[in-house]
Amino acid sequence: MKHLHRFTPLLLILLFVLQAMPLSAQNEWKLKTDKDGVQVYMRGEESSSYRTVKTVCTLKTSLSSVAAILLDVTRTPEWVYGTKACKLLKQESPTTLYYYAEMGMPWPVSNRDFIIRIAMSQHPQTKVITVTATNLPTYIPPKDGIVRIQRSSGLWTISPMPNGQVRVEYVLQVDPGGSLPASIVNMFSYNGPFQSFKNLFAQVKKDPYPSAHLPFIVN
Repeated sequence: MKHLHRFTPLLLILLFVLQAMPLSAQNEWKLKTDKDGVQVYMRGEESSSYRTVKTVCTLKTSLSSVAAILLDVTRTPEWVYGTKACKLLKQESPTTLYYYAEMGMPWPVSNRDFIIRIAMSQHPQTKVITVTATNLPTYIPPKDGIVRIQRSSGLWTISPMPNGQVRVEYVLQVDPGGSLPASIVNMFSYNGPFQSFKNLFAQVKKDPYPSAHLPFIVN
């Protein structure tokens, strides 16, 4: 029994570590897709049933080109997967705006819509651009037959790379609302970001983005 008492603290510590491992593993990024130059990661969140998605790619373009695309919200349906309509609601400043978007969903699921405020800034030393996307579900009244997304958060990080390349990273967590089970949403949620980033490769080549110049962005 004396020998058993010696090992009791060690056993308790080991048990604590084993119990904590699944929780910490939930917060680790797991690669779900890596093809066509796009990587999609997912991780669980203790505060939500819905997983957070991180999408990454590297583009042969300029910081201004990517920034111009993100600010040009009326052309969002050209490249963001599932976007049925997108409308600029308010231009607060050259780097801050509000927009409305409707996302098409397969029958019989109702379409979703949301109102987002995006704010862009650039670090003066690293030149890294950060774009925060804040959900404002009550900014305009809801529409009949469309489910308003109440909770979402998005963060774009656009970083300069050597040889005229730009690394684009987007982290998104969204609760689509309605009666969709979290397990179904999580199963397919990486497909939308993957397709959108594949489209982004083509979008940066469309006019006027290749020659875009934004006075508030240093390339």
